[in-house]
Amino acid sequence: MKIVFASTPSQEEEINGLVRYIYSNIFPLFFNDEEICQLEELKVLHTSEDITTLKDAFQVMTSIQTLISILESSPLDEQYAAVFNKNVATLKGFGLSFPFHFEHFFVASCMKNNPMLSIYSKADNELII
Repeated sequence: MKIVFASTPSQEEEINGLVRYIYSNIFPLFFNDEEICQLEELKVLHTSEDITTLKDAFQVMTSIQTLISILESSPLDEQYAAVFNKNVATLKGFGLSFPFHFEHFFVASCMKNNPMLSIYSKADNELII
């Protein structure tokens, strides 16, 4: 007999927080608002029923955190391509759609000079007088 511990609500909240972070802090660096809207419609990184155990939840959180770390590094370094693609495969294994390879972001980072203004990005100043 094997004992398996189910994922906790706080882990699910953490995963959802990481996904929101990608949509508000990472995607606006590489995509315009229309493209991000399409990613939402395609349910990119929306959680699935395949995350059932503590181990599954930790693997998903670690994979998302790794992707964030790589994408936030500036400039993107091709030495992380294999790690990036491995973590994308891990997410796909748990039913999370992330239809990108490292090359998508690497090419986009080489082409863009200025960060874009986006309705998805977090406001720099939340207090308006």
